[in-house]
Amino acid sequence: MRKRDPNRLPRRRPDAGVKPKQANDHAQPGQRTLPEPARPEPIIPLLDYQREDINSTARFRWNCWARQTGKSFTKSLRRILRGLARRRNQVFLSAGERQSRELMQKARMHCEALKIATEFSNSSFFRELSIKQMEITLPGGVRIIGLPANPQTARGFTGDVFLDEFAMHVADREIWSAMFPTVLRGEGELDVASTPKGKSNVFYQLRDNDRFTTSHVTLPDAIGQGLRVDENEIRAAMGDEELYRQEFLCEFLDEATAFLTYDQIAGCVDPKLTLCDTPADLAREPGDLYVGVDVGRVRDLTVVWVLSLPNADFQLPIAGREGVGRASASLPVGRSQAECHGSVTTRAIFELSNAPFREQFDLLCTVLTNRRVRRCSIDAGGLGMQLAEQTVERFGAHRVSAITMTPAVKSSIATALRIAVEAGAIRIPNSERIRNDWHSVERTVSETGRFRLSAPRREGSHADRFWAAALALHATEERSGAAECLTTTPLDFARTGTW
Repeated sequence: MRKRDPNRLPRRRPDAGVKPKQANDHAQPGQRTLPEPARPEPIIPLLDYQREDINSTARFRWNCWARQTGKSFTKSLRRILRGLARRRNQVFLSAGERQSRELMQKARMHCEALKIATEFSNSSFFRELSIKQMEITLPGGVRIIGLPANPQTARGFTGDVFLDEFAMHVADREIWSAMFPTVLRGEGELDVASTPKGKSNVFYQLRDNDRFTTSHVTLPDAIGQGLRVDENEIRAAMGDEELYRQEFLCEFLDEATAFLTYDQIAGCVDPKLTLCDTPADLAREPGDLYVGVDVGRVRDLTVVWVLSLPNADFQLPIAGREGVGRASASLPVGRSQAECHGSVTTRAIFELSNAPFREQFDLLCTVLTNRRVRRCSIDAGGLGMQLAEQTVERFGAHRVSAITMTPAVKSSIATALRIAVEAGAIRIPNSERIRNDWHSVERTVSETGRFRLSAPRREGSHADRFWAAALALHATEERSGAAECLTTTPLDFARTGTW
């Protein structure tokens, strides 16, 4: 047997140090290759906005998410993981017993998917109350307690809290006062999540609380991050724009503060109404025309609203000259509401976005050169001052009225439009933008007790269509009657000497 020389280096294998061959290395063209190994699927698949919420370490979190975007699914998983990491009990408060049962079922599904040993209890009753408390016990003694919303059941707990669909809770203020002390000790965490339901609730008030980190997820946002839903199909199938905006666009709609409700606006919509496409088309209109102009430039629209008043003897029910509080909603003598319906008709709406003032003035000149236009009211405040002065100078103060939009004037002309809407005395086209624009005007009370009208800037408009229509209706109040002429016999001249 040969002895090994200790000074001799080990013999190197031919393939030593060479990277092992992969299944698809050096594959010849047309040669079949082995598939790459598949990546393991996540235990619980999450979208980006769900993952961001679960990973957040914020103590107070406010989530305004659209319906069916995974609020309860995400929040129950977040509270399970945070409860295990912090070793704190978790209290889930839902709008009702059925919702509480559904939420706890989601929590059990998460525990099963994550292979977490649990014990479930559903036999604890509150004394003198027909309310059940559901409970899941996690490793380490961490408890998840599911309760239906009730101020009496929300007291006496210590831990982290999740308020599910908080805007739907009936006694939300009492529940808030009973539940909030639960998170007082031990840096307790509080999650509030819901879909909007008006503005008269605690959930709406919390959105301006700077102690809460906020998260807004609309249906388009969720679709953009991977939610597989056909938005157009859902919107068309729902068939109610107001509800769609509330449930899926997360808008805080409140008819209590709306100056005009959707039902009132719908009463003035004429599906068969067609508008003139160009100012030249107005020449074919048989009745007198009245124009309202709301002026914008960069951020807002410039809207020219044209009304037709075919009945010269008709008097619109309008607000008193001295503003709100002395408004009269009486109908003309001898006319019913049905007979007055549609007496003022929208004939044209011209909108300009980010248009130079020269272009706006040219459009106004084209409209006002029509002899059918009896009167024009134009916004003369702020940006509209120069345009109003030029229009008055060109066509005279007898045809153009420059209106300075003070709060008192705005209140007066807005009230006149509302009274006309309530009386069914104005017709508008079937347009979603007009309905939303008119509905966006809100009536609030200032600190001094005065009514104030305001509107958010939405879809490139700041209630511009509303104010243009109100100005056009205001122009009808200043009409001086039908144009008349007097015919006499030829004049006789006596020539005496030199005439």
